[in-house]
Amino acid sequence: MTGADAISLTRSLLAFDTINPPGRERDCARHAGALLEESGLRVEYHEYEPGRTSLVARAGGSDAKAPLCLTGHLDTVALGARPWTKDAFSGETEGARLVGRGTSDMKAGVAANLLAERAFAPRLAGTPGLVIVLTAAEEGGCIGSQHLARTQLLGKAGALLVGEPTSNYPYIGHKGSVKFHASFKGVSAHGSMPQLGSNAIYKAARAVSQLEAFDFAAAPHPVMGAPTMNVGTMTGGSGVNMVPDTATIGVDIRTVPGMDHGALLERLRGVLGKDAEMAVFSNLPPVWTPPQQEWVERVFDICKTHLGARPEAKTASYMTDAANLLKVYAGAPTIVLGPGEPQMAHQTDEWCSMERIRQAVAMYEAIIKDWCRL
Repeated sequence: MTGADAISLTRSLLAFDTINPPGRERDCARHAGALLEESGLRVEYHEYEPGRTSLVARAGGSDAKAPLCLTGHLDTVALGARPWTKDAFSGETEGARLVGRGTSDMKAGVAANLLAERAFAPRLAGTPGLVIVLTAAEEGGCIGSQHLARTQLLGKAGALLVGEPTSNYPYIGHKGSVKFHASFKGVSAHGSMPQLGSNAIYKAARAVSQLEAFDFAAAPHPVMGAPTMNVGTMTGGSGVNMVPDTATIGVDIRTVPGMDHGALLERLRGVLGKDAEMAVFSNLPPVWTPPQQEWVERVFDICKTHLGARPEAKTASYMTDAANLLKVYAGAPTIVLGPGEPQMAHQTDEWCSMERIRQAVAMYEAIIKDWCRL
């Protein structure tokens, strides 16, 4: 593996337009799958909709110890309204930066994953081995991994390495997610005679006021901090001169370990009241591995040689596919570690440090070597 390989492979992945929606990850997945098959891995594909393709690849395997899973997603977000100064799909450079949609979030992480496994693929027979999971539709709700977790394709894994952007600093988890829409119904009337109607926006506004004062009654996590809630959308009505008969709010809650999502949702239904219709569209638990866990300690030791200091316990601010994959890989210690810059995710002129891409390959290789005792 050379530094040029890491940058070249990232560029090849950037060239596939996998903006979600609509995603269209199939060609990118097949490209990555062909590279994995060239290295000797066994590759299987899964489409939850036409063109929305995830892959699972395996090498090695041992009854004594489950394989290490390396995972990442293939889709990206839209380019946004602001114009780009570089082509978003060709991997142009600006100094030491590689620019393009998905460089940080997270095709550079996928490229580092693919190159790291290539270094050891011929030597994995008889070892615990690797499972490579590349998902569709992570952006907007981790839909691809949700469908993948319902299949038999994932198999086993003893630990999970997620290549999301962390500037190559290991994170040992992230908050959970509960997202829902709450709809309120009223009775329409002329705006000059509101007493003849029932205002759905007033009902929604009262609910928002209640949510603003909501007490989670949950102790802050020592690393993740306290749970949070944000009312992100509010829509309603069809004209300023009409009493609105519908209104809807959208709510985003981030939870911490120890919280019961079922009990939380029941409390929220009580707060919203009997007039609210609640539609939950994301319900994913937090991901957390204690820093004292043996594999985490070993990964921290590996990271120390590259970062110059031993990492401290930190968690990501965003969600990852790990929340779904751990439904199958129950109890597997999980680390989020990737070359992308977290603050560059979803930004115009998104970029990733080329040196960090090369560094991530070396870090992944060391983690694979440690797990498989190579």
